[in-house]
Amino acid sequence: MATYLITHEVDDVEHWWNSPKRAEAFGSLGIAVRTFRDPAGSNKVGLLAEIPDLEAFEAFLKTDDAAEAIRHDGVRIATMLLLAES
Repeated sequence: MATYLITHEVDDVEHWWNSPKRAEAFGSLGIAVRTFRDPAGSNKVGLLAEIPDLEAFEAFLKTDDAAEAIRHDGVRIATMLLLAES
């Protein structure tokens, strides 16, 4: 199991924070996450994710289900950054 830090911007932090889509999408892949938001109030958010299979996660991001979850949560996918624990 590898740990990753994922950051990105969202349209509405409160909507993203309270959305069940993240748990639905990641739970099916066995991914556990902890969520973070900028205390200064920007639209930047982050996840600390325990990802058992990075290839499966990357493949999932290309699916229609992922696209729907991304749209629903207002994630600005172009801003996503995935950092691996070293």
